[in-house]
Amino acid sequence: MSSKKDYVVARYISKGERFEILVNPNLAWAFKQGENVDLNEILVGEIIYKDANKGLKASEESLIKVFGTTDIYKIAPIILKNGTLQLTAEQRKEMIENKKRQIINFISRCCVDPRTNLPHPPKRIELAMEEVGVQIDPFKDAEEQSLSVIKSLRNVLPLKIANVTLNVKVGAEYAGKAYGVLSSFGVIKRSEWQSDGSLICEIEMPAGLQPSFIEKMNKLCKGNVEINVVR
Repeated sequence: MSSKKDYVVARYISKGERFEILVNPNLAWAFKQGENVDLNEILVGEIIYKDANKGLKASEESLIKVFGTTDIYKIAPIILKNGTLQLTAEQRKEMIENKKRQIINFISRCCVDPRTNLPHPPKRIELAMEEVGVQIDPFKDAEEQSLSVIKSLRNVLPLKIANVTLNVKVGAEYAGKAYGVLSSFGVIKRSEWQSDGSLICEIEMPAGLQPSFIEKMNKLCKGNVEINVVR
């Protein structure tokens, strides 16, 4: 069994029955948000519980009653999509602290003080975050959160981001889903929907986001995307 820090409980209640599975918190949240994540990577074990804390398994009768099957790989997506993720206060605190460190490292790596063109020390960034009262989402991607954090920090800390402009073409099958991802990574300077349903756009984003952007787009579009650097 993994340590309690490595997993959380996903809970679903239906027809008077309660079902719980143990899952990786970040991957479970990504799946819940519509991302294509392998269930084998999300699940911690292959047991469906009635009460995970007490180690009580759900009965086959209750599984059939609610889901019509006992197959965890058919049941887990329903629990993840329609249920809730249960975090203890300790787990939430730890996840927020880990995410905070990732955000601080990203800002320190990708931004400079325009007066000196040198990066701000992590401790200075952390103190500035505390000063402006930054709220951190333990589930949301750290790099994406960094963009809104940077905007808040500019009220108390001079920051300059090195930007990159990319030309992106997404196939018709994935264009609708991709637009939301595009807008979350940067500023869409130009977009054109083609007659075949594909999307061509020009997006400006922090240069530090480029690797994760390319990875996320390729995963979302299953490779049916072209990305080129404009400048």
